[in-house]
Amino acid sequence: MKRFPRIRKMLVVIFIITVIGLLIPENFKMPVDYATKNSYNQESFWYYPWGKSVTHKGVDIFAKTGTPISSSTKGIVIYCGKISMGGNVIAVLGPKWRIHYYAHLDEIKTSTFSVVGHNETIGTVGTSGNAAGKSPHLHYTISTLIPYIWRIDKSPQGWKKMFFLNPIEKLNAKTSY
Repeated sequence: MKRFPRIRKMLVVIFIITVIGLLIPENFKMPVDYATKNSYNQESFWYYPWGKSVTHKGVDIFAKTGTPISSSTKGIVIYCGKISMGGNVIAVLGPKWRIHYYAHLDEIKTSTFSVVGHNETIGTVGTSGNAAGKSPHLHYTISTLIPYIWRIDKSPQGWKKMFFLNPIEKLNAKTSY
């Protein structure tokens, strides 16, 4: 490695940044104001069949249009805008190198590269994208940049489970009936 001191230094820096990201506590919070366990289906994560996406890789939290949405964890907004299936969406990079994805928003109330926390409204519940004509809800997904290969199984699209975490487990730990 004497011939490549720059590469070695760069690898050490990447390693340190990765470890720091994994050590930051998540401090999870329910993203939809006033939501309870009755606001979402306990069995909806990885539900099959689920339209164009084949399996449902998140949870739909139902609420009235315009209900405030806060970031479920502290983080940096890495994208906010409009996409065909999700409609108005926000993606937040949080601790543990996890991306928290919020879709079908009525309004986006943050901007890209903003630092967000639990006390800030980042958007409101809506029916944008492929949720048009359906009950207003927030589609919430947690994905990881670091693959969890032990999560792979034989279910439809089971290989993708290494990148998607079940948000219902987090929600159940933070909400009451």
